[in-house]
Amino acid sequence: MVRKGLSAWVFLLLNLVLALLLVSPLLYCLSVSFMTEPELMNFPPRLLPSALSFENYRAALQMAPILQFLLNSLIAAVACTAGQLITGALAGYAFAMHEFPGKRVLFLLMLATMMIPGQAIIISNYLTVAGLGMIDTYQALIIPYLTSAFCVFNMRQAFLSIPTELKESAELDGCSSPVFLVRIGLPLVLPSLGSLGIYTFLSVWNQYLWPLLVTNKPATRTVQIGIGMLQDADANAYGPIMAGVVMVLIPSIIVFILGQRTLIQGLTAGAVKG
Repeated sequence: MVRKGLSAWVFLLLNLVLALLLVSPLLYCLSVSFMTEPELMNFPPRLLPSALSFENYRAALQMAPILQFLLNSLIAAVACTAGQLITGALAGYAFAMHEFPGKRVLFLLMLATMMIPGQAIIISNYLTVAGLGMIDTYQALIIPYLTSAFCVFNMRQAFLSIPTELKESAELDGCSSPVFLVRIGLPLVLPSLGSLGIYTFLSVWNQYLWPLLVTNKPATRTVQIGIGMLQDADANAYGPIMAGVVMVLIPSIIVFILGQRTLIQGLTAGAVKG
């Protein structure tokens, strides 16, 4: 019993050490964002600021329109997340709960698209977007990411966990397929839906190459491009750069914290089969 308790404490201590190692760069970034320029030039480097200074945040907002970048990224991330959840839920439900000609072939073709690297089709996507006149628009940031095979596959697996007897009994009671999806199916797969939503939001929020290609004006650029603009403006402005990084990280950290429980439930859904 004593050995078991000791092992638990050792495991906890090891987790705390690993967590500190992972979080320490973020904590140091936060600390640097509040330092004054003389403190940044100290050697050896300081770990904590002598006093909280918001000058770096004011400088970052003056060097680049960070708030506009945040708004652009938020619009793109929310729209893409909503689009992928809607299309993924509808397609996943169809593949899991309905039989139609060519279902297996169509599903395999969809899975095959997951094997194609995004970099291999980015030029063709850019030419398509440019041909439609959508450069420097929100449509260019949103439309190519309104659906994904990854989301469809995961939603199909989630709907397959629903017993077929439940759907058959609902149909006997006069429940149509759309009503079953909205009132019964979606609530049962809500953890999977939530975890996919968090994953999609963070993926779109952290995009760099695609927004760099399809946006040329600050009015439509996203936060990841904005951080690069801060560095280009003054390569030695470490304080404003760190302040910009903190402002960019805050929304994604908030989304992760708020959806942490749903994310864990979605990842462990189906792990235990009764």
